[in-house]
Amino acid sequence: MKSDTIAAIATAPGRGGVGVIRISGSNLLPFAFALTEKTPKPRYASLADFKAADGSTIDTGLLLYFPNPQSFTGEDVLELQGHGGPVVMQMLLARCLDLGARLAEPGEFSRRAFLNGKMDLAQAEAVADLIDAATASAARSAVRSLQGEFSRAIGELNDELINLRMLVEATLDFPEEDIDFLKAANAFGRLERLQLKLAEIFDRAGQGKLLQSGLHVVLAGQPNVGKSSLLNRLAGDDLAIVTPIAGTTRDALRSTIQIEGIPLHIIDTAGLRETDDEVEKIGIERSWKEIERSDVVLLLVDARTGVSESDREILARLPDRLQRITVYNKIDLTHRAAERHDEANGTAISLSAKANQGIELLRQELLRIAGWHQAEDVFIARERHLRALSAAQDHVAAARNVVEGALPALELFAEELRLAQQSLGEITGEFTADDLLGVIFSRFCIGK
Repeated sequence: MKSDTIAAIATAPGRGGVGVIRISGSNLLPFAFALTEKTPKPRYASLADFKAADGSTIDTGLLLYFPNPQSFTGEDVLELQGHGGPVVMQMLLARCLDLGARLAEPGEFSRRAFLNGKMDLAQAEAVADLIDAATASAARSAVRSLQGEFSRAIGELNDELINLRMLVEATLDFPEEDIDFLKAANAFGRLERLQLKLAEIFDRAGQGKLLQSGLHVVLAGQPNVGKSSLLNRLAGDDLAIVTPIAGTTRDALRSTIQIEGIPLHIIDTAGLRETDDEVEKIGIERSWKEIERSDVVLLLVDARTGVSESDREILARLPDRLQRITVYNKIDLTHRAAERHDEANGTAISLSAKANQGIELLRQELLRIAGWHQAEDVFIARERHLRALSAAQDHVAAARNVVEGALPALELFAEELRLAQQSLGEITGEFTADDLLGVIFSRFCIGK
């Protein structure tokens, strides 16, 4: 890994009461003296003047020194806490670069912490997830992962795999014992318990992934069926202009709300219809692009007329992978009650956005589609974590199929267990390619 000195502004851009510059490298005491004419005491905040090359003062603030290995990165770390003006911060950062530091890459501080064994890869990712948390539930789950709960759960699974592999390898060394030895050691019972634990952790991680990324919901339908009214009702604010004139919404409007801690990214699209209006055409093209990227489509129809031929054409164009809910809006103008029922193309909700009838039914249906169930012990997780856990589940299932077959092949059994352990190791970084590390940490903030 690189061992040169790196520096970056660690606080958010813009004006603030305090701004922080973080520096990491080896033997930073001379660096600190050149900058402040002081030799700082470890883990002690001292008032200092941050000096320019000509000896003039750039700013006055606090200097903190964390010697290796007792620091965030495992290297020597300096933190300069000055006044949070963007010009002052840039001047101070430029002085650090003049003294030999280079500008840190995105996520480079966290990457060095990982490479120096200060945290594993799942914990390092939880740092970014905590910063990006969109809800309080997501933040709490990120803290759990940052404190190592997810990693410990993976570690326990890994230990069980190692013990099971040890039994199988011993059997391979003494083939005369064969399957009877494994039965006597309850290897198959252990394998079954391992499958159950994997399923439990996959579920908790899946809930965490939902907390992190949420659900992307698109409101689609003919003009003037109440898409904007429903967006405003779900968001609890007047985000979209509502008029009886068809084609009022010309472009996609986005809003993020939360239901039981799950972020729902709701997009109100232009009415999908044939039109000669060039501006509206562009809006409709963008609407279809948003639909392609979404997880759920709410097709709004007027409850008085039901699903029209134009609505069926919209349904026919929707990607097969999309979950869809047909929303019969404006039931306040009919004799229909708010309800949920199943249809050939998915589920349907009858409601009135204007009269606030049936909105809770829609919220609960969105949670059901997302697969959410209330839990307080979820781990914040990413798509790669779920893929790794799924791969581990597949290998363990394959191992079970091998030994339960008519002709058990213990070599294949051992190999499937090894591959399962390797998949789990990808989560914490035990088995991770350098190019994957580059992708992961490039998405972090500069200064983290």
